[in-house]
Amino acid sequence: MDKIRIVGGTPLRGVINIGGAKNSALALMSACLLTDDILLLSNLSYLVDIVTMTSLLKHHGVSISLSNNNTSLTSHTLELNANKITNTTAPYDLVRKMRASILVLGPLLARCNQVKVSLPGGCAIGTRPVNLHLKALETMGAKIDVQGGYIIASVPSGRLIGSEIIFPHITVGGTENILMAASLADGKTIITNAAREPEVCDLANCLVAMGAKIVGIGTSTLHIEGVDRLYGAQYSIIPDRIETGTYAIAAAITRGNIELIGARRDTIQSVEKVLIESGVEISETPLGIRVNAYDRRIVGVDIMTEPYPGFPTDMQAQLMALMTTAEGASMITETLFENRFMHVPELLRMGAKINVHGSSAIIRGVQKLSGAPVMATDLRASGSLVLAGLIADGETIINRIYHLDRGYERVEEKLAACGANINRIKDSS
Repeated sequence: MDKIRIVGGTPLRGVINIGGAKNSALALMSACLLTDDILLLSNLSYLVDIVTMTSLLKHHGVSISLSNNNTSLTSHTLELNANKITNTTAPYDLVRKMRASILVLGPLLARCNQVKVSLPGGCAIGTRPVNLHLKALETMGAKIDVQGGYIIASVPSGRLIGSEIIFPHITVGGTENILMAASLADGKTIITNAAREPEVCDLANCLVAMGAKIVGIGTSTLHIEGVDRLYGAQYSIIPDRIETGTYAIAAAITRGNIELIGARRDTIQSVEKVLIESGVEISETPLGIRVNAYDRRIVGVDIMTEPYPGFPTDMQAQLMALMTTAEGASMITETLFENRFMHVPELLRMGAKINVHGSSAIIRGVQKLSGAPVMATDLRASGSLVLAGLIADGETIINRIYHLDRGYERVEEKLAACGANINRIKDSS
């Protein structure tokens, strides 16, 4: 298993290219199942999760080609052709690797009228049930049974029926699944309490480019008028706001100065607000944004994770890393997932002072962290350990970095280009 080695203490300076949003790409790739034309997605990051979704779509019969080789740091273009869907079963061996695999449920059901998808199962950061997806599809006329760990769904009438869907609480995946399913349904679907995340908007905009009729994009109420068919499109994936936020914190935690090329400031407003409050300077540039913390005083701030446009849960661990060396105390409250403080024991190994009380963590800043062997437990936790390693005295070895590769493309090369003493130790076994 590969490891990451970091010797901390170097302020980062330079530029980092921000790749396409992973969470957007996974939903957009699933959207190819809605049409027998070609869907061309550009600005794609080459990540483990993308490879997993590619394997699943190929299993369904989708023809896929990647334009760039995976040694490039530039964005990639993916061509997807679902002209012939040969299999409507999403098996456990593929779905278990990534919860976003559930996003094939809506489009396969809408286009093929039947589908068998493995339940995604648990997740390291907490349970994320799919019952809201299923109830919404039942409202649209689907017949759904859960047997032997599989969702078995069909449309007895031959076509889903537009309906009013009211989500009792916000669900990103549920909103995306119903958006795709409703695009090919008979009549009008209204989604109330829809997720507003930029990735959901990205999917909706791509569906519109494919011929869908969607009104209310970016709001909590979406109106979808079903159409007879969708068409091919060329679409550029939005830049990844979580990668943007992570590298912004890399500049802040090392008291460096980094320009994030391609970053979109409008997608990170809640993170920007917190970083500015902590003492970081953020400004727009012709190519993206600049994050400057050189010779600046970083102070503790309090945050609570919330659905968009609130502070994202996917940035909670990274902010905690920053707070470990900020002046004073800070409090981070996690409201979305029950097990999302698993990075805390690893930060404690590096000398951080953190006390967890239920869903809140109190962090008291220390002058220095110390390098140590640590273990990544999930994707964003691994990001926080990289950030901590960048400022720790001595050597930090991060184990189980396959989590990191799920969401960050060649993180060690991007950080090394800005002066970090970081490298990947290849598994020799």
